[in-house]
Amino acid sequence: MRGKDRKESLSDSRDLDGSYDQLTGNPPGHAKKALKQRFLKLLPCCRQPKSIPSISENSVEDEFELSTVCHRPEGLDQLQEQTKFTRKELQVLYRGFKNECPSGIVNEESFKQIYSQFFPQGDSSTYATFLFNAFDTDHDGSVSFEDFVAGLSIILRGTIDDRLNWAFNLYDLNKDGCITKEEMLDIMKSIYDMMGKYTYPAMREEAPQEHVESFFQKMDRNKDGVVTIEEFIESCQKDENIMSSMKLFDNVI
Repeated sequence: MRGKDRKESLSDSRDLDGSYDQLTGNPPGHAKKALKQRFLKLLPCCRQPKSIPSISENSVEDEFELSTVCHRPEGLDQLQEQTKFTRKELQVLYRGFKNECPSGIVNEESFKQIYSQFFPQGDSSTYATFLFNAFDTDHDGSVSFEDFVAGLSIILRGTIDDRLNWAFNLYDLNKDGCITKEEMLDIMKSIYDMMGKYTYPAMREEAPQEHVESFFQKMDRNKDGVVTIEEFIESCQKDENIMSSMKLFDNVI
């Protein structure tokens, strides 16, 4: 029985990463890269040796694959139903994810380490933590491939409301359903820290607080000191600049 489960698990993996053709049983040709590399790099995985033996039926490599992968993702059909990616797009995403993360999951420290490479002039660690928590929806301290594609599907293919809900969840640091000035100030400070002190023009020290006041002036409609999801979505939908920025990712992949 365990042997059968192993074969089914390996079959799911081959189906997902495109290394196995269900119709012919043979490996397909190299698929064209249809993904902007920036997204794969911004969402890093555990840094482990990148050369993993290819999977073939009834081989010792199968045993190696099973021993190194500590998390095996859901089947391709299920992920296709849960996201707005095509079968081929999911295969491309999975290959990139697996190359960066042979174990199948990424922890917070690894995420922060790779994210920092994109902002060498500043300190991105705090913002990376906020971003990691937004992807780690079950709060288990790790981001799996399922978490990765679920979040990416919303950012790239979700409706405006979907994207605004995701952004609100990012800013709502303690996940209590509202954004406080303290939370927004932490977000703004983390962004300024990430951009660094040597930007042009130079950022003023009081700029984060000014951004927070501007944010609440626009979003906190009943002036109770917090911004709810309803206030956030309504205000964003009336702002042409925000609406334009929401469409920037439409054609990324």
